[in-house]
Amino acid sequence: MEAHNPRRILVVAHRTAATPLLLNEIRRRASEGFGFELLVPDLEEGEDPQATLQLALPLLEEAAGGRVEATTESGTDPWGALCRAVDTGKYQEVIISTLPLGVSRWLERDLPSRARKLNLPVTVVTAASRRTQYVAPPAIR
Repeated sequence: MEAHNPRRILVVAHRTAATPLLLNEIRRRASEGFGFELLVPDLEEGEDPQATLQLALPLLEEAAGGRVEATTESGTDPWGALCRAVDTGKYQEVIISTLPLGVSRWLERDLPSRARKLNLPVTVVTAASRRTQYVAPPAIR
Protein backbone atom coordinates (compact mmCIF):
# COMPACT_ATOMS: atom_id res chain seq x y z
CA MET A 1 0.00 0.00 0.00
CA GLU A 2 2.79 2.45 0.77
CA ALA A 3 3.84 2.59 -2.88
CA HIS A 4 0.41 4.05 -3.71
CA ASN A 5 0.38 6.49 -0.80
CA PRO A 6 4.00 7.48 -0.15
CA ARG A 7 5.08 9.76 2.62
CA ARG A 8 4.97 13.27 1.18
CA ILE A 9 7.33 16.24 1.44
CA LEU A 10 6.23 19.75 0.52
CA VAL A 11 9.04 21.55 -1.30
CA VAL A 12 8.68 25.33 -1.09
CA ALA A 13 10.87 27.01 -3.69
CA HIS A 14 10.87 29.66 -6.38
CA ARG A 15 14.09 30.91 -7.92
CA THR A 16 16.04 28.04 -6.34
CA ALA A 17 13.71 25.25 -7.50
CA ALA A 18 16.35 23.77 -9.83
CA THR A 19 19.57 24.30 -7.87
CA PRO A 20 22.05 21.45 -7.34
CA LEU A 21 21.74 21.50 -3.53
CA LEU A 22 17.96 21.11 -3.68
CA LEU A 23 18.15 18.38 -6.33
CA ASN A 24 20.66 16.47 -4.18
CA GLU A 25 18.35 16.75 -1.16
CA ILE A 26 15.42 15.48 -3.26
CA ARG A 27 17.50 12.50 -4.43
CA ARG A 28 18.47 11.71 -0.84
CA ARG A 29 14.91 11.92 0.46
CA ALA A 30 13.50 9.96 -2.51
CA SER A 31 15.86 7.13 -1.60
CA GLU A 32 14.09 7.10 1.79
CA GLY A 33 10.72 6.53 0.08
CA PHE A 34 9.30 10.05 0.03
CA GLY A 35 7.12 11.60 -2.69
CA PHE A 36 7.17 15.34 -3.37
CA GLU A 37 5.00 18.31 -4.19
CA LEU A 38 6.44 21.67 -5.25
CA LEU A 39 4.85 24.89 -3.99
CA VAL A 40 5.97 28.07 -5.78
CA PRO A 41 4.55 30.99 -3.75
CA ASP A 42 5.30 34.70 -3.71
CA LEU A 43 5.09 35.23 -7.45
CA GLU A 44 5.15 38.90 -8.33
CA GLU A 45 2.49 40.48 -10.53
CA GLY A 46 3.10 39.67 -14.17
CA GLU A 47 5.58 36.90 -13.33
CA ASP A 48 4.95 33.70 -15.27
CA PRO A 49 5.14 30.64 -13.02
CA GLN A 50 5.44 28.44 -16.10
CA ALA A 51 9.07 29.52 -16.56
CA THR A 52 9.96 28.18 -13.11
CA LEU A 53 7.94 25.02 -13.63
CA GLN A 54 9.33 24.30 -17.12
CA LEU A 55 12.88 24.43 -15.80
CA ALA A 56 12.39 22.88 -12.38
CA LEU A 57 9.82 20.09 -12.78
CA PRO A 58 11.79 17.85 -15.15
CA LEU A 59 14.87 18.15 -12.94
CA LEU A 60 12.92 17.58 -9.73
CA GLU A 61 11.13 14.58 -11.25
CA GLU A 62 14.44 13.09 -12.37
CA ALA A 63 15.87 13.58 -8.88
CA ALA A 64 12.71 12.20 -7.25
CA GLY A 65 12.51 9.21 -9.58
CA GLY A 66 8.87 9.98 -10.30
CA ARG A 67 6.16 12.55 -10.72
CA VAL A 68 6.26 15.80 -8.73
CA GLU A 69 3.00 17.71 -8.42
CA ALA A 70 3.25 21.51 -8.51
CA THR A 71 1.20 24.41 -7.19
CA THR A 72 1.81 28.12 -7.77
CA GLU A 73 0.39 31.14 -5.97
CA SER A 74 0.73 34.66 -7.37
CA GLY A 75 0.88 37.67 -5.11
CA THR A 76 0.76 35.52 -2.00
CA ASP A 77 2.83 35.81 1.12
CA PRO A 78 4.90 32.59 1.26
CA TRP A 79 3.93 32.08 4.92
CA GLY A 80 0.22 32.07 4.07
CA ALA A 81 0.75 29.72 1.13
CA LEU A 82 2.83 27.37 3.30
CA CYS A 83 0.19 27.34 6.06
CA ARG A 84 -2.62 26.57 3.60
CA ALA A 85 -0.63 23.70 2.10
CA VAL A 86 0.32 22.20 5.46
CA ASP A 87 -3.28 22.51 6.67
CA THR A 88 -4.30 19.93 4.03
CA GLY A 89 -2.61 17.27 6.17
CA LYS A 90 -0.92 15.69 3.12
CA TYR A 91 2.69 16.26 4.20
CA GLN A 92 5.03 14.74 6.74
CA GLU A 93 7.84 17.23 6.17
CA VAL A 94 8.69 20.56 4.56
CA ILE A 95 11.79 21.51 2.56
CA ILE A 96 12.31 25.24 2.06
CA SER A 97 14.75 26.13 -0.71
CA THR A 98 15.90 29.72 -0.58
CA LEU A 99 18.44 32.22 -1.83
CA PRO A 100 21.31 33.13 0.51
CA LEU A 101 21.00 35.64 3.34
CA GLY A 102 21.22 39.20 2.04
CA VAL A 103 19.35 38.24 -1.14
CA SER A 104 16.47 36.15 0.19
CA ARG A 105 13.21 37.85 1.10
CA TRP A 106 12.13 34.57 2.71
CA LEU A 107 15.06 34.61 5.14
CA GLU A 108 14.41 38.30 5.86
CA ARG A 109 10.82 37.32 6.76
CA ASP A 110 12.16 34.41 8.86
CA LEU A 111 10.13 31.84 6.93
CA PRO A 112 12.17 28.80 8.09
CA SER A 113 11.74 29.61 11.80
CA ARG A 114 8.05 30.34 11.32
CA ALA A 115 7.62 27.06 9.41
CA ARG A 116 9.02 25.08 12.35
CA LYS A 117 5.96 26.20 14.36
CA LEU A 118 3.78 24.05 12.07
CA ASN A 119 4.85 20.88 13.93
CA LEU A 120 6.49 19.22 10.94
CA PRO A 121 10.20 18.64 10.37
CA VAL A 122 11.66 21.48 8.28
CA THR A 123 14.79 21.24 6.17
CA VAL A 124 16.24 24.47 4.76
CA VAL A 125 18.34 24.31 1.60
CA THR A 126 20.13 27.58 0.89
CA ALA A 127 21.65 28.22 -2.52
CA ALA A 128 25.37 28.94 -2.26
CA SER A 129 25.31 31.88 -4.65
CA ARG A 130 23.48 33.28 -7.62
CA ARG A 131 25.80 31.26 -9.88
CA THR A 132 24.00 28.08 -8.78
CA GLN A 133 20.58 29.23 -9.98
CA TYR A 134 20.62 27.16 -13.19
CA VAL A 135 21.18 23.46 -13.67
CA ALA A 136 21.41 22.15 -17.22
CA PRO A 137 19.03 19.32 -18.06
CA PRO A 138 20.56 15.83 -18.05
CA ALA A 139 22.20 14.82 -21.31
CA ILE A 140 20.19 12.63 -23.62
CA ARG A 141 21.73 9.18 -23.84
